[in-house]
Amino acid sequence: PTIAGFLHLGGLRTALYNYIFAKKHHGTFILRVEDTDQNRVVPGAAEGIEDMLDWAGIAPDESPGRGGSAGPYVQSQRLELYGRASAALLASGAAYRCFCSPQRLELLRRDALRRQHTPRYDNRCRHLTPTEVAQKLSQGLDCVIRFRLEKGLEPFRDLVYGWNKHEVAEVEGDPVILKSDGFPTYHLANVVDDHYMGITHVLRGTEWLASTSKHLLLYKAFGWEPPQFGHLPLLLNKDGGKLSKRQGDIFLERFARDGFLPEALLDIVTNCGSGFTEKQMGRTLEELISQFDVGRITTHSALLDLEALPEFNRVHLTRHIENQGLRQKLVRELQGLVELVYGDQEVDPDVLENEYVERVLLLRKGHISLLKNLVSSDYSYLWVRPSVSRQQLQTISAEVDEIGKLVLGLMTRQAAALTVEELNKGLRSLQKQTRETKYSSMMQLLRLALSGRQHGPSVAEMMVTLGAEEVCGRIHRALSS
Repeated sequence: PTIAGFLHLGGLRTALYNYIFAKKHHGTFILRVEDTDQNRVVPGAAEGIEDMLDWAGIAPDESPGRGGSAGPYVQSQRLELYGRASAALLASGAAYRCFCSPQRLELLRRDALRRQHTPRYDNRCRHLTPTEVAQKLSQGLDCVIRFRLEKGLEPFRDLVYGWNKHEVAEVEGDPVILKSDGFPTYHLANVVDDHYMGITHVLRGTEWLASTSKHLLLYKAFGWEPPQFGHLPLLLNKDGGKLSKRQGDIFLERFARDGFLPEALLDIVTNCGSGFTEKQMGRTLEELISQFDVGRITTHSALLDLEALPEFNRVHLTRHIENQGLRQKLVRELQGLVELVYGDQEVDPDVLENEYVERVLLLRKGHISLLKNLVSSDYSYLWVRPSVSRQQLQTISAEVDEIGKLVLGLMTRQAAALTVEELNKGLRSLQKQTRETKYSSMMQLLRLALSGRQHGPSVAEMMVTLGAEEVCGRIHRALSS
């Protein structure tokens, strides 16, 4: 794909479909950076795009960063090629020099708008004689190069939209292909690059469908074989509006920073789109490749429901936790998050041991949407031992010591097979052995002793996650403080 600016969900989807198509057909996935409009170039954007494609797991085979036999992969480094291509079109009469000033073009535009017409160039310089052109050049006048649009276009078959034809010569003026600063426009650059890079298939956004006839006229003028084109329908909000770029809401950096897994993003953008044999949440990249069929892409817009992303992430995070190799990576990430969030508090070194962190992950699997949920205040008890006084506990029940002894006994008996179900049963039977403490008060007391908080997961869940040894240690400490 040709991508400009930072990578957002629309760009990710375009790149992903190209990647999947290339891998499905044992082809090469090439990233080319379009920077011929120097006014719109954002410093660092090209590197950012490549970093984000790497992060997403769909790294290009050839790109500015990786190199390759068809480079350079940045258009501003290929200006000589576009200059030669323009010269060839000038020589054959398929293009001409245009000396119209920006002021004249602006007047044309305003006049068309006033008459409620679509602005278009009137092809005035198309009729200049070679003598007139030479005279203007000798005066040192600035010029651009325009391509002659011819009528009588052949229809082309789009991989998604089927047979198509846009009679561009009837509705548009001759387009600029080389600007006065020597930089090409998209129309020339993408045609020249696709030819010299040996591109066989292009999947791009549907906004380029109407320009494809123009591009095919350029291929014909050069005498080159065009690639096959497939145009992807728009990616829209679930209410049918455009995705908002305003607050960076749809840029990949934001999702990466918020802790979403790349697999969840790949899954959601293909799930709301089309081109796959099945639609189910939780598909891996390998499954997407094996299920993909370009003929299944429909022409209606893809509606993206970003509110569903946490649920997609929960499914993929569960899969990561279940996979031993991926789980070790999560253990390291979670240790880093704990140090980041709770570093200034008393975090016991035991709490950061791999075995403990791994147990937390396995027990919370399916309950959390994001890894960072585990360092939220609800889960602070996992990482920071509470300082709860015996006095605080006595305000809940006078039977603090009795309850403490009963629970210590229960933990010793059940240490080998701690399950939420068994503990709930055990705690119910313990309460019956107290004289006057209600079950709800006993749970309140234990929750406070174990976490220092009034709210959070059930006491049995806390006990299972903390483990028998830690539970006993916290109860001992609370009773003796």
